[in-house]
Amino acid sequence: MALDQTQQIKKLLEDNKHILITFGSGDSGDSVGAALGLSSYLKKLGKRVDIVSDGFELPRQLKFLKNSERIASHFSHLQKFIITVDVKEAGLQELSYDVKDGKLRIFVTPKKGFFTKDKLRTAQSDFKYDLIIVLSTPDLESLGRVYDNHVELFYKVPIINIDRKPTNEHFGQINMVDLTSTTTAEVVFDLIQKLGNEHIDEEISTALLTSIISNTRSFKADNIKPQTLNTASKLIGHGADRDFVVKNLFHTRSISALKLWGQALTNLQQDEELGLVYTSVTRDDMSRTSTDKHDIPEIIDELISNSPEAKITLLLFEDPDRNEEYIVHGKLVTDRGYNALHLINSYNPTGSSNYASFTTRGIPLRQLQKDIHATLRKQLKK
Repeated sequence: MALDQTQQIKKLLEDNKHILITFGSGDSGDSVGAALGLSSYLKKLGKRVDIVSDGFELPRQLKFLKNSERIASHFSHLQKFIITVDVKEAGLQELSYDVKDGKLRIFVTPKKGFFTKDKLRTAQSDFKYDLIIVLSTPDLESLGRVYDNHVELFYKVPIINIDRKPTNEHFGQINMVDLTSTTTAEVVFDLIQKLGNEHIDEEISTALLTSIISNTRSFKADNIKPQTLNTASKLIGHGADRDFVVKNLFHTRSISALKLWGQALTNLQQDEELGLVYTSVTRDDMSRTSTDKHDIPEIIDELISNSPEAKITLLLFEDPDRNEEYIVHGKLVTDRGYNALHLINSYNPTGSSNYASFTTRGIPLRQLQKDIHATLRKQLKK
């Protein structure tokens, strides 16, 4: 008899030991909480787990989650280069190495005689991961450089694709895409329950509840469903502290961050015809408020939360660390039905269909804002 989806996932977990969890940009609270909760659960099953997301920077309001600082922005290594020397006849007296002019030199001294080229073999090890779990990501390209620079990894290693959005392209060998869920964390929790919930503890339930509260703005989102509240109740029953999560997500803003928000709101503009809300933050704004680029993600979250009528949200901000040229970073968030990457394709964005990031050089902030506004108007008229 054919295995059902849960049984297939269970078998993959039983057969593999080193698991990669990855996600694209956007929905950071949902993705981070779901990834950390799933990672903690898999580690209780005796698995080695790494979480990697292209260019990831941990939002300050999520630093309270255990092991959140271990989410990497890139791979350290995926394979090992193996050098094999046959020492059966000559033996081994000494082994040493040095690095000179960027080149590694390995010195192998035999006990007797000498080594010849035919005694040397080189090889590449297999990928260190034997299973990949992709969370809350519509397609592999939305993983950015994690996928673009390591395409072979994603073709050779089986993929479990977990999501809740209708834009998901079902790119995995197993696709657990639940369109009735409000957050990806709910899909993860459903999977954990089916695999066996005896391992669910306070750490796992807190991470998943954080995902739900963050993505629903503490259950105030219009699209929240009854089963979301039911899942949150179960997680609280497993030890998650709702008040603790809410306090860390929404009630720990510094005075400096609030001042920066105020400046962003002062610069806020709207194009009702396009359904566009946009603002900008200058280097001087950050200097005056004693903030930095790590405070920026909270601004985009607040814009989305407090502009329910907006279909497209744009935030531009100058790089506070670079003074020698115009360097501006941008984040574009779109509602369902709008593809963020396509809308600003000319700016070489990275990210996903609903959350794109980009960087420009040589264009002043105000001019760039006008240019992108014109680009969006042109693209939407098409």
